[in-house]
Amino acid sequence: MATLSTPATSSNWNLPNIITVVRILLAPLFFWMLLADNGADGALRWWAAVLFIVAIATDGVDGAIARKYNLVTDLGKLLDPIADKILTGAALIGLSVLAELPWWVTILILLREIGITVFRFAMLSDRVIPASRGGKLKTIAQSVAISLALLPLWLVFGEWIHWVNTITMAIALALTIYTGIEYLVAARRVNNQAKPANQA
Repeated sequence: MATLSTPATSSNWNLPNIITVVRILLAPLFFWMLLADNGADGALRWWAAVLFIVAIATDGVDGAIARKYNLVTDLGKLLDPIADKILTGAALIGLSVLAELPWWVTILILLREIGITVFRFAMLSDRVIPASRGGKLKTIAQSVAISLALLPLWLVFGEWIHWVNTITMAIALALTIYTGIEYLVAARRVNNQAKPANQA
């Protein structure tokens, strides 16, 4: 007589991973909405900003659900940072296309984010490099800066809001570069500590 098998503790197609996939699928829609009116700051611009804010907020939601209900999967670990990079990358590129953000800022942030992500996955099979302590702060700073840049608040509060946007983006850029360097320093430290063990 066949016995009932115990269900897997965590399926790849669980709620957190579905939320992550939806975030990836929303990125092209957001990008189109941002550029559709060619910077006219109409309704589509507001909706694009709202869509970005809601989508980026789900990053914390899917992670919290995965940890609380033991739904963490290898697929989720792979897709989650990719989803974040696609969404923030689309926003930064869109703002640069609209000439609202210098291309050098977008390129610096994307180089750091893509470079560290590729490096992390390359090292994954060898050893786990701990994330820098400022990583979460960097993510929050980027989310706030990009959200403020996307929302056409100058239509409501006046041109001075551009100064607020510039300051918040400068903080996000500084934290992005700093945490990238911090991560590489931590990786080198872990690598140096592992060498004697391998040579023993």
